[in-house]
Amino acid sequence: MRYAYLVIFFLVVLTVGVFGFRGSISTNPPLEVFSDMDRQSKYQPQGESAFFADGRSDRPLPAGVVAQGDLNSDTELAHGKNIADEFVRGFPKALTIDSPFMEHGRKRYNIYCAVCHGSLGDGKGMVAQYGWGGAVSLHDDRLRDMAEGEIFNTITHGKNTMYGYADKLDINDRWAVIAYVRALQRSQNGGIDDVPAPFKAELN
Repeated sequence: MRYAYLVIFFLVVLTVGVFGFRGSISTNPPLEVFSDMDRQSKYQPQGESAFFADGRSDRPLPAGVVAQGDLNSDTELAHGKNIADEFVRGFPKALTIDSPFMEHGRKRYNIYCAVCHGSLGDGKGMVAQYGWGGAVSLHDDRLRDMAEGEIFNTITHGKNTMYGYADKLDINDRWAVIAYVRALQRSQNGGIDDVPAPFKAELN
């Protein structure tokens, strides 16, 4: 009999809980078991903070920091365009194209680009083995003749089925990839005249 009372009590509580207050209006805050991080302690702009010695919550910029606006003032470096809004040919003067820079570009290319464009840049990457043949060969004349700034723009914003990689490759990374792509194109389309004279004898 005791269990019967417990069952009835449980059913009454359940019924009231589910149907008893439906549609009613209350000025009291709702019962909250888990806050799900809806309310968190935080500093307000120009608020006080006991953590820092000066009592301020907003902090001054660290010494030597470069503001984003100052970085983007070099339009060739940040956008691949000159002041006339034309895609630049060649590489920005702010860059040093040397072996470490090329090696950095090779690593980034192999991580982000080779899966589609192939390790040789021939468009025969891993995705082609699964029937997706949308990646173009980087050795096409159209891409070999394309301005470096336009390639930078494509890497940044994407084109056709290719997504932009600005969230994965920073500005220097993108230029390093372009430098490596130019090396790939040269390696696959070079001729005898591209071989330095001291090494031509080795080709015989």
